[in-house]
Amino acid sequence: MSAPAAAAASPRALAGQRRRRALRRFARDYARHGAGLVGLAALVAITGIALAAPWFVDPAHLTITGAPGEPYEPPSRAFPLGTDNFGRSVLDLVVWGSRVSLTVGFLATAVSVSLGTLVGVTAGHFGSAGGVFGRITASVLMRVTDWFLVLPTLVLAVALAAVLPRGTATIVVAIGLTVWPPTARLVRAQTLAVEARPFVERARALGGGHAHVMAWHVLPNVMPVVLAQTTLLVATSIIAESTLAFLGMGDPATISWGGVLEAARTAGAVSAGIWWYMVPPGLAIAVVALSFTLCGRALEAVLNPREAR
Repeated sequence: MSAPAAAAASPRALAGQRRRRALRRFARDYARHGAGLVGLAALVAITGIALAAPWFVDPAHLTITGAPGEPYEPPSRAFPLGTDNFGRSVLDLVVWGSRVSLTVGFLATAVSVSLGTLVGVTAGHFGSAGGVFGRITASVLMRVTDWFLVLPTLVLAVALAAVLPRGTATIVVAIGLTVWPPTARLVRAQTLAVEARPFVERARALGGGHAHVMAWHVLPNVMPVVLAQTTLLVATSIIAESTLAFLGMGDPATISWGGVLEAARTAGAVSAGIWWYMVPPGLAIAVVALSFTLCGRALEAVLNPREAR
């Protein structure tokens, strides 16, 4: 763009051009990571299947009374992944269960990342520029974070799931309240680095308050780290949901990958060698967790090249 044209362009148009260039640069850098592209393609395919599940899976066939097949039928043309102990198609169970597992994973990650980012930004900001009261607040927040960090995550999640009413919302809360400490510590470290930069000192000198500095200067600069951490936490949340469901802490009326594994264990599929009842949901969990991990590592390499090296 020439100088006269740039001068005539509005600040909003210039900002839009910068954002588009940044997105193109991000897409170009991400495309260089083959593993990240494989993970992204797998996630897009699985998410598309989960969203389209109501169109090719009859909910009536997922009930015990409406099962279309005979119990424990091996894989065949009619049932590509066989049937369970009630005669339900295992393929239908896995496809329908993806909706619950992915939903719980995303919602639990949203709760965890929101809480961890809030605690991390607050502790990092007030720890560096909050005076005596701010340092005390930051210290208390980090001690609480350390307390949650040393507790066994699975044990705490099981305890919360056992105390709260059984349901999908309980699983989301139990996971979200147990996996946030690593995010808080990571965001706090990044916040301390941002707080030492000159533009933050300039904002304070111009009269910017704590809320202004955290919302407009600190948070946008820690978002790349938060985004990379989010993709990694989704995999953790899905595995945690599957574990809680496998332990019988989930809603028995809700079909999820962990619930299918728990039903297979209860029905004795392990001892009977009915592999088609156990392998598909376990493989689905592994593929989704691996895909999110690959995407998270690629994002980490793109957004933080120094850390990648």
